[in-house]
Amino acid sequence: MIHDQRAEKFRQIVENKFQIYNSLFMSLPYDKMTNIGMLLPFLCEESKIGYQAGKTPEEIVEEFFKNHTDLQTEEQKLELLFKIIQYIERQVVLFDSIEDAAFPKLHSDSDKGTVTNLYEHSLQDHKLEEVRQKLKDFTVKIVFTAHPTQFYPNSVQRILHDLRNAITTDSITNIDMLLQQLGKTPFVNKEKPTPIDEAMSIIYYLRYVYYDSIGELFTQIKSTFGNEHFHLHEDLIQLGFWPGGDRDGNPFVTADVTRRVAEELHSAILKAYYNNLKSVRRRLSFRGVSEVLTKLSNELYAAIFRNEKITAEDIIRRIDEAEEILTKQHNSLFIDLLTDFRDRVKIFGTHFATLDVRQDSRIHQKVIDEVFAKINGNPDADHEEKFNTLINVSEKVNPDDFEDIVKDTLLTVSQISEIQKLNGSRGMNRYIISNSDAVKDVMNVYAFFKICGYWDEAINMDIVPLFETMEGLANAENVMAELYQNPVYKKHLERRGNQQTIMLGFSDGTKDGGYLKANWEIYKAKEVLTKLSEERGIKVVFFDGRGGPPARGGGKTHDFYASQGKTIANHKIELTIQGQTITSIFGNKEQAKYNFEQLLTAGMENDVFKNSKKDLTEKERALIIELADISYKKYSDLKAHPMFVPYLQEMSTLEYYGKTNIGSRPSKRGAGNELKFEDLRAIPFVGSWAQLKQNVPGFFGFGFAMQQMKEQGRFDEVKELYKGSDFFKTLVLNSMMSMNKTYFPLTYYIKNNPKFGAFWNVLFDEYNLSKNIMLELTGFKMLQEEDPLSRKSVKIRERIVLPLLSIQQYALMKIQKGEGNKEAYEKLVTRSLFGNINASRNSA
Repeated sequence: MIHDQRAEKFRQIVENKFQIYNSLFMSLPYDKMTNIGMLLPFLCEESKIGYQAGKTPEEIVEEFFKNHTDLQTEEQKLELLFKIIQYIERQVVLFDSIEDAAFPKLHSDSDKGTVTNLYEHSLQDHKLEEVRQKLKDFTVKIVFTAHPTQFYPNSVQRILHDLRNAITTDSITNIDMLLQQLGKTPFVNKEKPTPIDEAMSIIYYLRYVYYDSIGELFTQIKSTFGNEHFHLHEDLIQLGFWPGGDRDGNPFVTADVTRRVAEELHSAILKAYYNNLKSVRRRLSFRGVSEVLTKLSNELYAAIFRNEKITAEDIIRRIDEAEEILTKQHNSLFIDLLTDFRDRVKIFGTHFATLDVRQDSRIHQKVIDEVFAKINGNPDADHEEKFNTLINVSEKVNPDDFEDIVKDTLLTVSQISEIQKLNGSRGMNRYIISNSDAVKDVMNVYAFFKICGYWDEAINMDIVPLFETMEGLANAENVMAELYQNPVYKKHLERRGNQQTIMLGFSDGTKDGGYLKANWEIYKAKEVLTKLSEERGIKVVFFDGRGGPPARGGGKTHDFYASQGKTIANHKIELTIQGQTITSIFGNKEQAKYNFEQLLTAGMENDVFKNSKKDLTEKERALIIELADISYKKYSDLKAHPMFVPYLQEMSTLEYYGKTNIGSRPSKRGAGNELKFEDLRAIPFVGSWAQLKQNVPGFFGFGFAMQQMKEQGRFDEVKELYKGSDFFKTLVLNSMMSMNKTYFPLTYYIKNNPKFGAFWNVLFDEYNLSKNIMLELTGFKMLQEEDPLSRKSVKIRERIVLPLLSIQQYALMKIQKGEGNKEAYEKLVTRSLFGNINASRNSA
């Protein structure tokens, strides 16, 4: 019933509004394109009917030109296609804004997963005290990454922000003006953004979205669950930050960039405090209080513009001083304003978000080898000798004695203590090691601190291994067991409060092992690492490298966390959110607050409320292992297919990701022209499948594994697993979301391709198999039947970009045939990436 009401409301306030405001596009100020709005529906209809009739994109686009235009030359046709792309890009922005503006009306404060709902649930089940206890020992941390899937330049993001507000108030005049501005504003960066540009883009969200959304959520939780005996800890909701600190595969992130980003984060939070203080002072104009707050305002100003030092403790001291006068002399009038301000200072400190350092273990090894060779001169020494030599070096190694990456790594480590002085210890407190698969990978980082002159007691950093591949995940238990017993590292962990953060990478795991296997291996790794850590008296925290789509560990993340049982440590939910998902899931105050709540309550649900569906039985576990192994074999066979990499290289947009100027990082790891599977970055890899509307990494092998069970007469076991395990059910529903964004008719033409036809049929057969068996498993009549709002949103978005997909495929076909202006067609492919990715929201 509620689903039906929300679906009807969605139709009224999203679909209908889009139709109305879309008509304003007819008068947008484009050069030579006043009739685009009239032509576009024809291309849309030609595409829809054409694909169902088995026509190729080339036939569809050429028939569109012939039937609806009088264009003759290739140049004229290309110009029109570029204009259509511009038009569709802006339609996507309009739909984004309308859907985001409707968010508060489509979601209620008492929805499942909200703080209000959690409170009511805890009252009903007499669990209020247990929830309070869990809140004392729990944290949700969102870590914003610089992964290049944010296609909107900053100027467009700001228009989007204003457009959303105008739509909320139904201000036709403002909407019209903003659409006109949008029509004249470039959607494409002329040059790649620098890491500083990426950082500033996300800092904008910190200041104008998260400062308020997290502050208000904290206040709500405190007032809902607080009493005289219960006080909420300020680390309940945290923010992490990778732009400017993540140098894995990004040669443009240097020690200087890291320092500058740390300074920008420091400056941004002080500016947020300065603005917040203005509204506090407007109310607290009382004698004594006013003078104290004026002093604080002047101190913040001096810190922002004259670089005078100020700490969070300094700010809180002033607030306490003002509060004492307010309480004693002014009846505590407006004291909530001071309390709220103090809470925010406790939450955000002088750092705003914790800046992480991340680098690949292979680069670290290179640094260790070169530094050791300089000091010792013995290139054949084993790792233990190198480590013992380096941690006992009497003099600090001079970074200037080295070049390039070695020098920069040493400079980066050397400046960590300075950043901690500026931003506080929470400002930078961990070093993450990509591709960790051995103890030496962690100990190398410890050695860096020693050769950079740090005393053991002064290494105020957590060292965090990141296990990504199937091999890395399988080896994680042995690595951590050995680490926990290492005397040097054991002492370091004691100094860090015996808490160990371990990062697990979904993106590369899925790329390496396929959807089901990757998710299961990560689940299993968490279980064994939880047991191991608890036996050693270590509090383990898992940090998930989750992306936007299910194929990169995303999808409905709160459902995933709520499905984890007692066998997995649950002190903290911590995950990465990449560029595009920042704007689509955490892009405005209402959405951000709602999604932070969902993650927070997912963690509470796991520990406080008993649910047998969260804990896997031995029988369920055995069946998942069987399914995971079958799907892994199927996916591995696909990867080993001689056409796998050539198909992506020749038939998809893979080669064009690097030309989009959306991220500062190169789109593949290795150098040279030959493309190898291991060099593919997860984002272009998953994104290219999404552009083909095939989404292979989100389902391939999963349906096949279930079909095998069915053929063995064991499908009832799979049905029981789906009904009995929240974990398995979440995997199925997220995979169905991937398939719902799939549209194979777009590439029907490839089945007749002499080189790739057989390979395309392998993909298509598996899609049909997976779709049919998952519908049978769930009892649904359609994909995403359980989530009508998402289903409707996907349907509209797919309709908007269908002409864009036709144009992209048309251009790819021209390039493959070597026909016409190759450079122009390549630009057409690159440009079409933007709207497709933005419309899909979590496809890359």
